[in-house]
Amino acid sequence: MFMPRTFWITLFIAFANSLSFTILIPILYLYGKQFGLSDFQTSLLFAAYAGAQFISTPIIGKLSDRFGRKPLLIISLAGTVVANFMAGTASSAALLFFARFLDGITGGNVSVAQAIVSDVTPSELRAKAFGLFGAVTFGLGFIVGPILSLGAQQYSLGAGFLSSSAIALVALILVLVALPETLQAKAAKAEKWWDIGLGNLITGLAIPRVGILLAINFLIGATFTIFTFAFQPYFIHVLKQDQESLTLLFAGFGLISVAMQSKGIGFLAQRMSLVKILFLGLLIRSLTFLLMPNFPNIAYFIGVTVVFAMFNALVQPMITTLISLNSKPDVQGTAMGLNASYLNVSNAFGPMVAGAIIDRENPITYHYPFYLAGILTFSVLVFAFSKRQQYTPAQKVS
Repeated sequence: MFMPRTFWITLFIAFANSLSFTILIPILYLYGKQFGLSDFQTSLLFAAYAGAQFISTPIIGKLSDRFGRKPLLIISLAGTVVANFMAGTASSAALLFFARFLDGITGGNVSVAQAIVSDVTPSELRAKAFGLFGAVTFGLGFIVGPILSLGAQQYSLGAGFLSSSAIALVALILVLVALPETLQAKAAKAEKWWDIGLGNLITGLAIPRVGILLAINFLIGATFTIFTFAFQPYFIHVLKQDQESLTLLFAGFGLISVAMQSKGIGFLAQRMSLVKILFLGLLIRSLTFLLMPNFPNIAYFIGVTVVFAMFNALVQPMITTLISLNSKPDVQGTAMGLNASYLNVSNAFGPMVAGAIIDRENPITYHYPFYLAGILTFSVLVFAFSKRQQYTPAQKVS
């Protein structure tokens, strides 16, 4: 069975949007340093964006169930265009923080795009659809984005933000001219302001079969972003590598993710349940976190991170698919928005924890976030395994 045409249009738009994000990943840490920020203050750049998205994403998801996917996607992408232009031309740290907050508060485009995929994809193709979605947005995006970032860095770090703004503008134009509306049954109008999505941040955890997945994904995200923030200073200060090597390594992660999410998930899904694939990804992620800082050698580090990238690519597509399969058709946007929101707020906590642990005057502290992330990820695996009967969709739990 072939994927609908709208799926491919959405995938292309999501890819363009992904590029606008992945261009920034290799440069945000050093861009903050350019404004004289400490490691902890730089972590707050990540937290400001993620915290704003925590508030806005469920609202955007809820409104997309009420007014349609297309108008909310337009608003969200427009916010990225403006915010990243402001960041790229910022003259002070305060303006940079405001731009990151603005990008976060108008965020939510990924959850809306995921809702479109749910709208147009039959349930039997949902795992494959979200595997492809992850391969293109988070896999291919991590290949092309860092390469474009490397080119932009030849001019300045700010040029990376300007490039991000331009690419988001391309995605916005594609939405305007090529994307049809996919919402068939609109949700009822909210009677109270609390009902526009903010209340769902609390009540969402009580949604049968979905709430437990939201909690698991929050824990997954919090442990993962401890690693993602600590990764850059460790690579630069402990392994003594430069920014170009870091950017190329991100591109390598993307290449591995594309292979795993486009081919590996389909292969594993024929042999294992979705839940078991999730467990496998979390197990290898926890082990590789613990192994990474044991030897400060670049060859060793790359070898471990290759294994990490392979199995890490399984985690988010499985969570997204399980949430989609456990959600009713008229609340797909709400469920995806809640999922993105809890993941975003977890992204706020992780960098702050890592930034607080790290002390540049004491290099051994660059190792600690990896160990903490590994221990906590294994704890999440144990929790997810113990609760598996609450979210396993229409299949035998084993």
